[in-house]
Amino acid sequence: MSIGAALPFRPSGTASVAGSTGAAAVALAGGGSSVLVFNASGAVAFVRFGMAAALSASVGDLPVPPGGRMLVDAGRLVTHAGAVLASGTGTVYFTRGDGSVY
Repeated sequence: MSIGAALPFRPSGTASVAGSTGAAAVALAGGGSSVLVFNASGAVAFVRFGMAAALSASVGDLPVPPGGRMLVDAGRLVTHAGAVLASGTGTVYFTRGDGSVY
């Protein structure tokens, strides 16, 4: 592999949160150190990662725009993800895997 090359993202499992203005959390599926977040809602989603089922996202956490996606290096020790929406309801998907999008 040449210098600067990246490995394509290889998904291993997807979990989702039924998002609303109340925080919700889910156990991540699959393995790997990267998590691809896809916000399928019509509002900004704020996401948080951690190692406890009692995880609670807040509007001060990482924002993901409506219809947007973001690849995050969450580390292999992260087991849960949480989300809260700025308004309304919708689904936020968390796909675990390895690699990058570039």
